[in-house]
Amino acid sequence: MDSQEIGKTGIRVPHIGFGSTGIGSIPQIYGYEVDEERARETLRTILAQPGGFIDTARGYALGRSEERIGDVIRELGGWPEGRILSTKIDRNMETSVFDASQARRSLEQSFKALGVDRVDILHLHDPEYAVDVSEITRNGGALDELFRMKEEGLATAVGLAGGKLDVLMPMLRDRDFDVVMTHNRHTLVNVNAAPLIQLANSKGVSVLNAAPYAGGVLAKGSALHHFYVYRPATEETLAPVREIEKICALHDVPMGALALQFSLRDDSIASTVCGVTWPQHVRQTIEWAEWDIPEVVWNALVDLRQSDADPEAT
Repeated sequence: MDSQEIGKTGIRVPHIGFGSTGIGSIPQIYGYEVDEERARETLRTILAQPGGFIDTARGYALGRSEERIGDVIRELGGWPEGRILSTKIDRNMETSVFDASQARRSLEQSFKALGVDRVDILHLHDPEYAVDVSEITRNGGALDELFRMKEEGLATAVGLAGGKLDVLMPMLRDRDFDVVMTHNRHTLVNVNAAPLIQLANSKGVSVLNAAPYAGGVLAKGSALHHFYVYRPATEETLAPVREIEKICALHDVPMGALALQFSLRDDSIASTVCGVTWPQHVRQTIEWAEWDIPEVVWNALVDLRQSDADPEAT
């Protein structure tokens, strides 16, 4: 795959990365279990790709995502050369405390689970859910600790990953991140992240766009998947999805391919991170990335209005 540098770090990421939220098995969100062998085979398939890029987080499935990735890393005798590993420091999931001590503890737990002593990319994750955001932003807070981790050589690039723009934007303005990750907010039906992406680009901060399928509905279709951004979807929410389905059916284009390429063809995005829980999802993603989509389909999308509201507001 083609690749793009993250900031000025020398780290190059492929235009497609793979998210591992579901690898840890979260049936309450995804509606199905993911057993250990299926998870491992999915991870092996990702890492078999030259430049394979895996994104995870300490908080995904209460640590099971990192643990399963760590099992595969140990099975392979270490992190394979040329691949990209990204994780995120998280708040205390019981108390929501997110101070410097918690940031350091989160990274230590990640390294233990993954079986590594450094990562390529390290994000501060979901600051909007901290009990007190000032614990993150104050002098000596979690953000200072994140940049200290970079200075110590524990990560090559450091970033900010989350959802709510009113929390992320001030941090992005004030600090010199290498990368920012948004999720569910730059899709066929929602462009809430536009101001964040524009600010990042203006500062030379790379953008990772995660969850281009809005939690699955833009890949599986509204007839099979009645969730939007991990919540039960109303008929009003599904209406724009069904308009896109009509366009795709008319031109025999998989909606998943359209959703993926909507992000891939955007020059403001360094890499699109797609969640996968099956080996065939990895192969299908690559197939969708190469799907020949007629220009008439892109032209038809222009007439559809994308929401700029926060998709998680309700």
